[in-house]
Amino acid sequence: MSVNSPNSPRQKMINLMYVVFIGMLALNVSSEVLDGFELVEESVLRSVNASNQQNNRIYQDLVAYHKANPEKTGYWYDKSVNVKAKSDSLFNYIQALKVRIARQADGKKGDPENLKHADDLNAAYDVMFVEKGADGKADEVKLKTSIDAYRKYIGSLITNPDVKEMVENNLRTEPSSKAKAKHKSWTEAMFQSMPVAASITLLTKLQNDICDAEGAVLRELLRNIDVTDFRVNEITAFVIPEAQTVMRGTSYKANIVLAAIDTTQQPRIFVNGKQLPESANGQYVVGAGSTGTFQVKGYIEMASSDGSFQVRNFATDYFVVEPSATVAPTLMNMLYAGIANEIRISVPGVPSQNISASISNGTLTHKGNDLWVANVRYGSDAVISVRAKVGNVMQEMAKNTFRVRQLPDPSAYLTVTNADGNKVRFKGGPLPKSSLANADVLSAAIDDGILDIGFTVLRFEVQKFDGLGLAIKESSEGAGFSARQKDLIRSMNRGQTLLIRSISTRGPDGVTRTLNSPIEIIII
Repeated sequence: MSVNSPNSPRQKMINLMYVVFIGMLALNVSSEVLDGFELVEESVLRSVNASNQQNNRIYQDLVAYHKANPEKTGYWYDKSVNVKAKSDSLFNYIQALKVRIARQADGKKGDPENLKHADDLNAAYDVMFVEKGADGKADEVKLKTSIDAYRKYIGSLITNPDVKEMVENNLRTEPSSKAKAKHKSWTEAMFQSMPVAASITLLTKLQNDICDAEGAVLRELLRNIDVTDFRVNEITAFVIPEAQTVMRGTSYKANIVLAAIDTTQQPRIFVNGKQLPESANGQYVVGAGSTGTFQVKGYIEMASSDGSFQVRNFATDYFVVEPSATVAPTLMNMLYAGIANEIRISVPGVPSQNISASISNGTLTHKGNDLWVANVRYGSDAVISVRAKVGNVMQEMAKNTFRVRQLPDPSAYLTVTNADGNKVRFKGGPLPKSSLANADVLSAAIDDGILDIGFTVLRFEVQKFDGLGLAIKESSEGAGFSARQKDLIRSMNRGQTLLIRSISTRGPDGVTRTLNSPIEIIII
């Protein structure tokens, strides 16, 4: 009679069989779950087939339009060919992965749509992570890289922001929050310890997302062609002025076009009872000699394919006003002494090179376009005068008065690294001792959501209280923490409070100021 001692061969074999049995229980995937994956796979495959059929119909329409009028449709057609090629390439690559996974699980005759070992937990991982291609890379890298590149390309072609967001979210390769918690990548979450049925269903879902993305772009390309063809459901005449409000002494200009523009045909345009010459290319120009409201009214005739004419009426108003100017600081309705204040100065209908401006208190410099920089002195208001060249005459357009104030006091802060690894401005509260010890300098700036102006820290003091409640202080001579201040920080314990106080700063205006508010730090 044998004895099952802990170290006997018989007991070791029993222990091993028990471990294997427990492992089999842990890895068991119920038939109900596998049946569920099969139902989902069938549903997604039907959606893929329907999307492919619809995309092919759209693509055939694009091909037909290109054959009928290659000059008009060539640009959009070429894009559709490229979209289809990239979509087919990625779709077929994923299909090949599905076949390889099925054959890894079921043998060389494996079929992803008729799995025999749907509960195999190793096949998908072996194909995606273990096997290497000719370039030495595993498919888990190739798949993610290919989808990222496709998502970026497709997103660049979609102008509707809602559709673009939906398509990009469907093709996102960021791991889910649950996967991140388990420190898994996107591909690991899809294929590691995952039944073959689940991995193939996820790949089919990716194919469906690719079909949706392809369809979104093809539909947009088809719409771009339709707007240049009379097959659209509505054609409307538009008057597109350069500006509805013009200055006396200048001209009113407007383009009169159909909503569906066809560069291969020239419409006849009648404005206020007169036909525009073809050489005008649809641009209507009339002088603005007096102020008031003026009407532009007429119609457009466009020849149809059957020889008849389609007529679309139009009417709009424009306004002629006296000269005026707009002067607005880019920060707020005031100017600060000692810094460069950015100001936008513009005159409607006048290019920036024909505008001049001056200031009564300080200097005003033109940076380009309508952007100017004002440097002012504290003590009196600043008056900005604007002149513009209209025709060949310089005219005064406006005078605006701005209040001048001193810069407000800055806030002191430490630059620390947060939990996400980003540099942030810390202005007080709980802080790990290590983060405080790693901070080498104290900074100060006006940072109120409008201004962000740096100040120079001249000196500051750190203070803590010992067990008897006595204050221990150490001072710096500059923005950096002194060695004695660093020693004081290193001696602190969790729960103790450190004050950074008596902070002396100098701003860009040259004014030295001591900040009233200390930084209070609680060591955690």
